[in-house]
Amino acid sequence: MRRNIQLLGLVLAAQGISGAVNRVAVQPFLGIVLNFFDRVVIPRLGFLTGYELYANLVLAAFGLLLLLIAASRRR
Repeated sequence: MRRNIQLLGLVLAAQGISGAVNRVAVQPFLGIVLNFFDRVVIPRLGFLTGYELYANLVLAAFGLLLLLIAASRRR
């Protein structure tokens, strides 16, 4: 279970960081995979209009938080 949480945290952190980079400059590296949240989820949520960068940073922070929680849950 811990490995699943770590994987989810890593994916969320990578997507959040990549989405933030994409908002500031064009993201050329694995844009389709890493920018899924930025290109598919955010445009469908109207209340995030104008706050795309912040949404990506919150996603990255949540992913890092999951990584920290999974790391602290060792036997």
